[in-house]
Amino acid sequence: MPGKEKMDVYQIVTDRIIEAMDRDGLPPWRKAWNAGLAGLPMNAVSKKAYRGVNILLLMSQNYSDNRWVSYNQAGELGGNVKKGEKSTIITFWKITKEERQNDDGEMETKTFPLLRYYRVFNVEQCENLNKLKPLSVIEHDPIPEAEAIVDGMPNPPSIDHLGGDKAFYSPMLDSISLPAKCSFGKVEEYYSTKFHEMGHSTGHQSRCNRKNICEINHFGDDNYSQEELVAEFCAAFLCAETGIAPATLENSAAYIKSWKNVLKADKKMVVFAASQGQKAADYILDRKPEYTTD
Repeated sequence: MPGKEKMDVYQIVTDRIIEAMDRDGLPPWRKAWNAGLAGLPMNAVSKKAYRGVNILLLMSQNYSDNRWVSYNQAGELGGNVKKGEKSTIITFWKITKEERQNDDGEMETKTFPLLRYYRVFNVEQCENLNKLKPLSVIEHDPIPEAEAIVDGMPNPPSIDHLGGDKAFYSPMLDSISLPAKCSFGKVEEYYSTKFHEMGHSTGHQSRCNRKNICEINHFGDDNYSQEELVAEFCAAFLCAETGIAPATLENSAAYIKSWKNVLKADKKMVVFAASQGQKAADYILDRKPEYTTD
């Protein structure tokens, strides 16, 4: 059973986040992982990055690897597309020339673009690409204290690393999806993100039963925003438990400050979210004497 000293840690973290929020020059919250293991989507053969709407088309497929090839390029790299894999369409402009008669009856060449498309496959959809060099990835060592918190959560949701470029909790499936650990710049950011999603999962009806996660809300409304603040405070508290808070606190403060429509320069919402975040952290840490459902 935790004593007053343990609860003071939560208060210290809350106070530091509020202090950081008030500080000028607070860096904007940033996503802690890369969009793909090496940045924006690119062609694996030409090494050129895709542009415009193609970035959205490819990143929405949620592959960890950011490299793409056409069917023929997979063969050029010594491999092939796996059986049953579906392609993704990308667009390009083809410049077409046509001879047309002008108003004076003279022939002139007109140039105009036509939108075309072709199909590509992510390299994860291929096999035997022997001529393709593997990406250089960051191998993070686990933090034992953080792993103990993840493993010790009672009635945990399922957790996978199939999120690609997204980290999210699904209340309907009661599951957490994360980007690959190697796509995070720092291992502390990986655990902070995982703790954030675990914080969301405590709102499930089988745990703390918070209406803000159980009810369907629209992005940006007050309930949604409150739930985001609760999850981030939970993450900050769990980071403090593991000793990695100094590496994640500024990011948490910037993230919480980004919900200006809820905060409205009023610290009451911050304190409320901190209280709910504490309950979420206590649930994950299995501190039943400190947990209430009100």
